Amino acid sequence: MIRLTDSVKHLIIINVIMFIGTMTIGGNLFYEWFAMHFPKNESFNYWQVLTHMFMHAGFMHLALNMFGLWMFGTPVEQVLGSKKFLFIYFSAGLGALALQLGEYYFRFMPYFNDLIASGFSKSEILQMLASARGVDGMSATQHQYLQEAYYLYSVTMVGASGCLMGILAAFGIMNPEARLMLIFLPIPVKAKYFIPALLIIEAILGLRGQSIFGGANIAHFAHVGGAITGGIIMWYWKKNQFNKNRWDL
Repeated sequence: MIRLTDSVKHLIIINVIMFIGTMTIGGNLFYEWFAMHFPKNESFNYWQVLTHMFMHAGFMHLALNMFGLWMFGTPVEQVLGSKKFLFIYFSAGLGALALQLGEYYFRFMPYFNDLIASGFSKSEILQMLASARGVDGMSATQHQYLQEAYYLYSVTMVGASGCLMGILAAFGIMNPEARLMLIFLPIPVKAKYFIPALLIIEAILGLRGQSIFGGANIAHFAHVGGAITGGIIMWYWKKNQFNKNRWDL
């Protein structure tokens, strides 16, 4: 059995504590405080940029992410050390957040601007979104714009998946010949093929708003953003491992 490294162990403990808090103190309260809200939402707070990485939507969500963190995070930390491992981990989480929020804004702003063009002010639109209802006299088209904007306004992001994807990408660059496989598709594939194929699938599912598991709330672009961020950092460190920026010190 692979021995847990210190940073991986501490990350797992924090994630488990946050999950227990969600289950015992109250999911709604914890989500209100610590899940990542859309920045225009009145429930958004700056600390959510970090805390959402330790929140999970359910036991299986937590279990799968922590299993992946143990499997891939441990060998990555053994090679890089704790400081560089944590740098990749949190950078990947931020990269995941940036790409997913960018996609949300890309979808949100046309509806927001259409409502402004139809005669509403920014403050009026935000007030309607906060109260989750329109005003008398709105046309059917305006109601549709408001409904579409509200979905994105009320969305929350939770989970360490973006961080984990960054670690997975780093592992793949360190060990391109390692054979990986999905739990539900036990066919071993070399990491240098497996990870790019996984990212292409994630991007396609994100563009189509679908999931291979049938869910509608999976942040596929967060997975892509996390993997790209972690992969770029690891590629740079590996490329410069024999100069002053070497990654194995």
